[in-house]
Amino acid sequence: MALGIVSEIGTDMAQFATHQNLSSWAGVCPGNNESAGKKYSSKITRGNKYLKTTLVEAAWVASRSKANPLLAVKHHQIAARRGQKKATIAIAHKILIAAYHVLRDNEAYQLHPQDKKILENRRLKRIDRLQKQLSTLKNTSYK
Repeated sequence: MALGIVSEIGTDMAQFATHQNLSSWAGVCPGNNESAGKKYSSKITRGNKYLKTTLVEAAWVASRSKANPLLAVKHHQIAARRGQKKATIAIAHKILIAAYHVLRDNEAYQLHPQDKKILENRRLKRIDRLQKQLSTLKNTSYK
């Protein structure tokens, strides 16, 4: 996936002033059609079809990831409100923004502090679940 992204956008991010310019060029920027506080349906831009396809495929994979669940959790939250396809485009947008910052700054990807909190909460919930399971097993007697 990373090879497909880099082959389409290149490694020089000077051609894109901001990450919004890149996401608009790629065709994964969120639409915003709102009037008087009411949100109407909107479509994403056409953009680069090869890059968009690669990003959507990466988003589908990330939405089912068990090893790194951050994007999967975000996909589930958005899909509950907006639907599967819009959630997939939103995750593709997040992946493209992360790739932009990694390529622009030449630094490794760093987790957002909010993401670290999500991972810590998942770890604590898993510990609680395993402790309950252990206590249930201790209380069962086999004769």
